[in-house]
Amino acid sequence: MYKKDIFSISYDKLKKMGKRVLIYDLDNTLALIDQKECPKKTKDLINKLKKDFDIYIISNNNYKRILPYMNELGINGISNAIKPSTRGLRKIIKEEGYKKSEMVMIGDQMVTDILSANRFDITSILVDPLGVKDLKITGLNRFIEGIIIKKYTKKNVFKRGKYYDRG
Repeated sequence: MYKKDIFSISYDKLKKMGKRVLIYDLDNTLALIDQKECPKKTKDLINKLKKDFDIYIISNNNYKRILPYMNELGINGISNAIKPSTRGLRKIIKEEGYKKSEMVMIGDQMVTDILSANRFDITSILVDPLGVKDLKITGLNRFIEGIIIKKYTKKNVFKRGKYYDRG
């Protein structure tokens, strides 16, 4: 699936599909990379979703970066996930006993978030980045992503800004 942002996702549809675990990337998915506190709109959404879903943050960033969000939102998280490795996703299953069919990964990068989810064979939802500012390491990922998007656009498979909801 591809959506504008986390607020455009049909969570009711995900629930009807049997999804019960939402795994969010942090930077440029839940918040801008330099935001120290969770935006109110995001916090309101997550608090609403906690009634129907178990929610996690999974980030390549360090624990110090994700801890304020985990505390503020009252959710678990995994730092230093090394996405597109599936290590963090495997850890969630091992600790909680979920089925892959119940899990959804939501993130703004194809070469980390979406590739990790697809390699692990769980539902993935790509969202547009919240901001244009990225971490330095993300610049390389965005370059590679640009090549992939250009290739997919030529094949009429994917186009940035043309949202869809297959799942």
